[in-house]
Amino acid sequence: MAAKWPTQSLRESGVALIDCDHRTPKPTDEGYPYVAIPQLREGRLDLSDARRISPQDFVEWTRKAKPVANDVVLSRRCNPGETASVPPNMEFALGQNLVLLRADGSRIYPPFLRWLVRGPQWWEQIGKFLNVGAVFDSLRCADVPKFELTVPPLEDQRAIARVLSALDDKIEVNRRMGETLESMARALFRSWFVDFDPVRQKAGGRDDGLPKELFSLFPDSLEASELGAIPSAWEVVNLGSCSLRIAMGPFGSDIKTDNFVDAGVPVIRGGNLTSGFVDDNFVFLSEAKADQLRNANAFPGDIVITHRGTLGQVGMIPLTSRYPRYVVSQSQMLLSVNPEVASPRYVFDYLRSPAGQHALLANTSQTGVPAISRPTTSLKAIRLLLPPPGILNVYERVAQAFVAREVAAATESRTLWALRDTLLPKLVSGDIRINVA
Repeated sequence: MAAKWPTQSLRESGVALIDCDHRTPKPTDEGYPYVAIPQLREGRLDLSDARRISPQDFVEWTRKAKPVANDVVLSRRCNPGETASVPPNMEFALGQNLVLLRADGSRIYPPFLRWLVRGPQWWEQIGKFLNVGAVFDSLRCADVPKFELTVPPLEDQRAIARVLSALDDKIEVNRRMGETLESMARALFRSWFVDFDPVRQKAGGRDDGLPKELFSLFPDSLEASELGAIPSAWEVVNLGSCSLRIAMGPFGSDIKTDNFVDAGVPVIRGGNLTSGFVDDNFVFLSEAKADQLRNANAFPGDIVITHRGTLGQVGMIPLTSRYPRYVVSQSQMLLSVNPEVASPRYVFDYLRSPAGQHALLANTSQTGVPAISRPTTSLKAIRLLLPPPGILNVYERVAQAFVAREVAAATESRTLWALRDTLLPKLVSGDIRINVA
């Protein structure tokens, strides 16, 4: 069936390449996003950490290349061949070493282009035209239009795009839901334990809107403490007194790349500590090796903290995690909270709060690789506010409900991701045909 579909170059298919402006504008605190290579993430554009440029520079930098919906952003350097599609109503300027691919619709349905440039044939063409450099591999603008790919008929392209985009849309909905749930948990922590909204409302004789049984757990006044004004009768304690275990990751000599296996006990590294905890993209150790490193074993409910390298990263292994145990890497340490003293989720959210981050990084050494001096001692000595058990128990239940929904959405997305990535090469090549009728 695939043989009935012609192979033709991008140029023959009506796909134009639009190069970037080979300059870099000055960054500003506010303004329009300026997309660089790091903003290309798993087929989509993530502008959350993009630089900003002035409106004047935005106009100047989009004269030559102004992205429109269904364009594909292509990286020519560092990670040549990586692409991300442009969604509707997204305005940004294109950074250096990026180009736009734009289908005119004559032979390639514009929403299908994003899928055409992600299949096996695409990567075969990348390998064919790649220029291997001493520092960076790269693609030449003149070569990309020569890429030859199998191009289905337009009606098949529309059908394929509908199927794959439906899966991708659901993955995106799950991602946004996870972000919303995370924002809700952080907002609740700030309201109860930073701004003390229920206490202030009660002190003013106002109803906070909380259930009466919960509202009654909060005091009606603040008192002075070493941390500033805090709710009356709440304590200030050392983090060590809330902990069952604080342990370091193994020495570098105890865990090497030779120890990694295809499947087994996952190793938690810095990349797994973004957005709370990323329960994916692991390297693995054998069960026997993990047993040897038992002091560095982490379990569901444990908190993992980076003490060397990208400081400030804090993740919490979900109670419904994918694996029964993990091993933290040599740049991480773990904290097991005593649930009879404090809420694990409360301690986790505190360590991610501005006050917690300040306390965590107070003993940072900048000599060589950034690191926390005397990591376990410093962690145990952190002073934090400890609310009464009744309030902490409620917070733990509510926060864990948010987490459970996040984990369920992430699990569904992994399934959809696998299905999409399995279908993609088969649909684009014609090995599986969709009844376009």
